[in-house]
Amino acid sequence: MALEGLPVSAISQDEAGIETHVAEDGVTYRENACLKAETISQMSGLPALADDSGIEVDALSGELGIHSARFGGEGLDDVGRNRLLVERLKNVEEGRRGGRYVCVLAFCCSEKEPVYFKGELRGRILRSPRGRGGFGYDPLMYLPETGCTVAELDTETKNKLSHRGKALAAFRDWVSVEFNFGEF
Repeated sequence: MALEGLPVSAISQDEAGIETHVAEDGVTYRENACLKAETISQMSGLPALADDSGIEVDALSGELGIHSARFGGEGLDDVGRNRLLVERLKNVEEGRRGGRYVCVLAFCCSEKEPVYFKGELRGRILRSPRGRGGFGYDPLMYLPETGCTVAELDTETKNKLSHRGKALAAFRDWVSVEFNFGEF
Protein backbone atom coordinates (compact mmCIF):
# COMPACT_ATOMS: atom_id res chain seq x y z
CA MET A 1 0.00 0.00 0.00
CA ALA A 2 2.75 2.47 0.90
CA LEU A 3 4.32 2.14 -2.56
CA GLU A 4 1.08 2.08 -4.55
CA GLY A 5 1.31 4.23 -7.66
CA LEU A 6 5.11 4.26 -7.76
CA PRO A 7 7.08 2.52 -10.54
CA VAL A 8 8.44 -0.04 -8.10
CA SER A 9 7.28 -3.26 -6.54
CA ALA A 10 8.24 -4.55 -3.15
CA ILE A 11 8.81 -8.07 -1.90
CA SER A 12 9.22 -9.25 1.65
CA GLN A 13 12.34 -10.88 3.02
CA ASP A 14 10.47 -14.22 2.95
CA GLU A 15 9.43 -13.69 -0.69
CA ALA A 16 13.10 -13.02 -1.52
CA GLY A 17 13.99 -16.37 0.05
CA ILE A 18 16.16 -14.80 2.73
CA GLU A 19 16.01 -16.78 5.95
CA THR A 20 18.05 -14.76 8.38
CA HIS A 21 17.44 -12.86 11.57
CA VAL A 22 19.45 -9.67 11.86
CA ALA A 23 20.50 -8.91 15.43
CA GLU A 24 19.31 -5.47 16.50
CA ASP A 25 22.40 -4.65 18.50
CA GLY A 26 22.73 -1.00 17.52
CA VAL A 27 22.25 1.72 20.11
CA THR A 28 19.78 3.84 18.09
CA TYR A 29 16.73 3.24 15.92
CA ARG A 30 18.78 4.43 12.97
CA GLU A 31 21.59 1.92 13.58
CA ASN A 32 19.17 -0.99 13.97
CA ALA A 33 17.19 -0.07 10.85
CA CYS A 34 20.41 0.26 8.87
CA LEU A 35 21.79 -3.07 10.12
CA LYS A 36 18.66 -4.81 8.86
CA ALA A 37 18.41 -2.96 5.53
CA GLU A 38 22.12 -3.33 4.68
CA THR A 39 22.12 -7.03 5.50
CA ILE A 40 19.04 -7.77 3.40
CA SER A 41 20.28 -5.60 0.52
CA GLN A 42 23.61 -7.41 0.48
CA MET A 43 21.98 -10.84 0.68
CA SER A 44 19.37 -10.11 -2.00
CA GLY A 45 21.32 -7.85 -4.33
CA LEU A 46 18.31 -5.51 -4.24
CA PRO A 47 17.58 -2.21 -2.53
CA ALA A 48 16.11 -2.83 0.92
CA LEU A 49 13.93 -0.87 3.31
CA ALA A 50 13.86 -1.74 7.02
CA ASP A 51 12.66 -0.05 10.16
CA ASP A 52 13.21 0.10 13.86
CA SER A 53 10.67 1.58 16.19
CA GLY A 54 9.67 1.90 19.79
CA ILE A 55 7.80 3.82 22.43
CA GLU A 56 9.45 6.55 24.49
CA VAL A 57 7.78 7.44 27.78
CA ASP A 58 8.38 10.93 29.17
CA ALA A 59 8.16 9.86 32.84
CA LEU A 60 10.76 7.15 32.18
CA SER A 61 13.27 9.57 30.64
CA GLY A 62 12.58 8.28 27.13
CA GLU A 63 12.63 4.58 27.94
CA LEU A 64 11.70 2.05 26.49
CA GLY A 65 13.16 3.19 23.17
CA ILE A 66 14.95 0.58 21.10
CA HIS A 67 14.25 -1.99 23.83
CA SER A 68 10.44 -1.67 23.57
CA ALA A 69 9.89 -5.13 22.06
CA ARG A 70 12.10 -6.74 24.71
CA PHE A 71 10.82 -4.76 27.71
CA GLY A 72 10.39 -7.10 30.66
CA GLY A 73 12.61 -9.82 29.23
CA GLU A 74 12.28 -12.92 27.10
CA GLY A 75 8.95 -14.66 26.89
CA LEU A 76 6.83 -11.65 27.84
CA ASP A 77 4.07 -10.95 25.30
CA ASP A 78 2.35 -7.65 24.43
CA VAL A 79 -0.18 -8.05 27.25
CA GLY A 80 2.60 -8.70 29.76
CA ARG A 81 4.66 -5.74 28.54
CA ASN A 82 1.60 -3.48 28.77
CA ARG A 83 0.93 -4.66 32.34
CA LEU A 84 4.54 -4.00 33.27
CA LEU A 85 4.45 -0.49 31.78
CA VAL A 86 1.20 0.31 33.60
CA GLU A 87 2.80 -0.90 36.84
CA ARG A 88 5.91 1.23 36.31
CA LEU A 89 3.71 4.29 35.73
CA LYS A 90 1.13 3.64 38.48
CA ASN A 91 2.25 6.61 40.63
CA VAL A 92 2.87 9.01 37.74
CA GLU A 93 0.47 11.94 37.58
CA GLU A 94 -1.48 12.69 34.39
CA GLY A 95 0.69 15.62 33.35
CA ARG A 96 3.77 13.41 33.12
CA ARG A 97 2.21 10.48 31.24
CA GLY A 98 3.20 11.73 27.78
CA GLY A 99 4.94 9.51 25.32
CA ARG A 100 5.66 9.02 21.69
CA TYR A 101 6.11 6.29 19.16
CA VAL A 102 9.20 6.69 16.99
CA CYS A 103 9.98 4.91 13.72
CA VAL A 104 13.13 5.23 11.63
CA LEU A 105 13.30 3.66 8.18
CA ALA A 106 16.59 2.96 6.46
CA PHE A 107 16.78 2.55 2.68
CA CYS A 108 19.96 0.83 1.56
CA CYS A 109 21.17 -0.20 -1.86
CA SER A 110 24.44 -1.29 -3.34
CA GLU A 111 27.38 0.96 -2.58
CA LYS A 112 25.31 4.05 -1.85
CA GLU A 113 24.93 5.86 1.44
CA PRO A 114 21.81 4.81 3.36
CA VAL A 115 18.88 7.23 3.37
CA TYR A 116 16.77 7.62 6.52
CA PHE A 117 13.18 8.64 7.20
CA LYS A 118 11.64 9.33 10.61
CA GLY A 119 8.09 9.47 11.89
CA GLU A 120 6.68 10.19 15.34
CA LEU A 121 3.30 9.98 17.01
CA ARG A 122 2.76 11.72 20.37
CA GLY A 123 0.13 10.73 22.88
CA ARG A 124 -0.50 9.94 26.50
CA ILE A 125 -0.03 6.62 28.28
CA LEU A 126 -3.27 5.40 29.88
CA ARG A 127 -3.59 3.63 33.23
CA SER A 128 -5.30 0.63 31.60
CA PRO A 129 -5.54 -0.69 28.04
CA ARG A 130 -8.38 0.19 25.66
CA GLY A 131 -9.17 -1.34 22.26
CA ARG A 132 -8.45 -4.57 20.48
CA GLY A 133 -6.69 -3.42 17.31
CA GLY A 134 -3.04 -2.90 16.60
CA PHE A 135 -0.29 -4.51 18.63
CA GLY A 136 2.36 -3.72 21.17
CA TYR A 137 1.57 -0.66 23.26
CA ASP A 138 -1.33 0.51 21.04
CA PRO A 139 -3.99 -0.16 23.75
CA LEU A 140 -2.16 2.22 26.11
CA MET A 141 -1.28 5.04 23.67
CA TYR A 142 -4.12 7.55 23.86
CA LEU A 143 -4.37 10.24 21.19
CA PRO A 144 -6.22 13.30 22.55
CA GLU A 145 -6.90 14.64 19.03
CA THR A 146 -8.84 11.48 18.10
CA GLY A 147 -10.32 10.71 21.51
CA CYS A 148 -9.16 7.11 21.35
CA THR A 149 -6.17 4.84 21.68
CA VAL A 150 -4.14 3.65 18.71
CA ALA A 151 -5.75 0.22 19.29
CA GLU A 152 -9.17 1.80 18.68
CA LEU A 153 -8.27 3.40 15.33
CA ASP A 154 -9.39 1.92 12.04
CA THR A 155 -6.55 0.75 9.79
CA GLU A 156 -6.75 3.67 7.36
CA THR A 157 -6.59 6.28 10.12
CA LYS A 158 -3.79 4.44 11.91
CA ASN A 159 -1.74 4.27 8.70
CA LYS A 160 -2.09 8.05 8.26
CA LEU A 161 -1.34 9.05 11.85
CA SER A 162 1.17 6.44 12.98
CA HIS A 163 4.88 6.91 13.35
CA ARG A 164 5.46 4.19 10.77
CA GLY A 165 2.90 5.72 8.41
CA LYS A 166 4.62 9.11 8.64
CA ALA A 167 8.05 7.58 7.98
CA LEU A 168 6.65 5.66 5.00
CA ALA A 169 5.02 8.84 3.65
CA ALA A 170 8.40 10.60 3.82
CA PHE A 171 10.03 7.64 2.04
CA ARG A 172 7.32 7.67 -0.61
CA ASP A 173 7.79 11.41 -1.20
CA TRP A 174 11.56 10.94 -1.51
CA VAL A 175 11.23 7.96 -3.86
CA SER A 176 8.83 9.80 -6.14
CA VAL A 177 11.13 12.84 -6.44
CA GLU A 178 14.73 11.87 -5.72
CA PHE A 179 15.26 8.21 -6.48
CA ASN A 180 16.47 7.25 -9.95
CA PHE A 181 14.95 3.85 -10.73
CA GLY A 182 17.05 3.63 -13.88
CA GLU A 183 20.18 3.06 -11.82
CA PHE A 184 19.14 -0.52 -11.04
